[in-house]
Amino acid sequence: MTRILLLCGAVTLVSLFYALYCHQREKRILTNINQMLIAAMRGTYKEQDFNESLLSSVETRLAHYLSASAVSANNLRKEKDNIKTLIADISHQTKTPIANILLYTQLLEEQELPEASHACVAALDGQAQKLQILIEALVKLSRLETGIIALNPKKAPVQPMLEHLSETYHPKASAKGITLHFDQTKETAAFDPKWTEEAIGNLLDNAIKYTPAGGSVQLHVIPYELFCRIDVSDNGIGISEDEQAKIFGRFYRSEEVAESEGLGIGLYLARQIAAGQGGYIKVKSSAGNGATFSLYLPRN
Repeated sequence: MTRILLLCGAVTLVSLFYALYCHQREKRILTNINQMLIAAMRGTYKEQDFNESLLSSVETRLAHYLSASAVSANNLRKEKDNIKTLIADISHQTKTPIANILLYTQLLEEQELPEASHACVAALDGQAQKLQILIEALVKLSRLETGIIALNPKKAPVQPMLEHLSETYHPKASAKGITLHFDQTKETAAFDPKWTEEAIGNLLDNAIKYTPAGGSVQLHVIPYELFCRIDVSDNGIGISEDEQAKIFGRFYRSEEVAESEGLGIGLYLARQIAAGQGGYIKVKSSAGNGATFSLYLPRN
């Protein structure tokens, strides 16, 4: 009887030690996996040697996956650096030639030329300016999309930005006989002033462009609990319902406005800027009844 009790005690003790060993081994593997994931998130992960036991096989596969992810992340960083260099080169290399073309066209306009030549010089000047705008827009898009430029939203009143936009676009609206009006406001939002002004400026530019003479464009601010909404409204040609989902696409140009000046980048850039600050853009319109573009900026 005593031997049986001793044997049972020994078996129990061995079982306890084995259970403790298994528990410690599983704890070690989970701890290693946790440390691997933390290192991967910090970008400091380095692959180590692992045995091929049943439990550690998961650890080994995860190690291989994280190593591949680290290589991919490193390649992505290198690719972004290459794109950054390319964008800088394009911006630098094209700036001087375009400026020279514009300068020479201005000098030609001052010369005594045949009547037919004036039209050619005007066309050359217009195309050079269009090229300059296109390259500047593409550089902005590339910098945003590749993360070269980071938006830095800070909480601030929106009134000064709207005042500056109104002053900037008032001459263009007046030249077309369009009334530009904005409401005074004390509302605040979290936004990057430079890039948000770029986004709203694109909305204003479109509103003025597609509103006939004698029309009006309005800037209006509507506060919500989580967002500050800035409306750009016009009574222009409007947008059909089936095109409203397409107009924010890059380089999209509606057939109805194909003859008008434009690159099809403004709305896409505005949406990218809004999204980069935690906001978004909506449009409400119908063909022939004007349009309202609403930019939602986070309050905090």
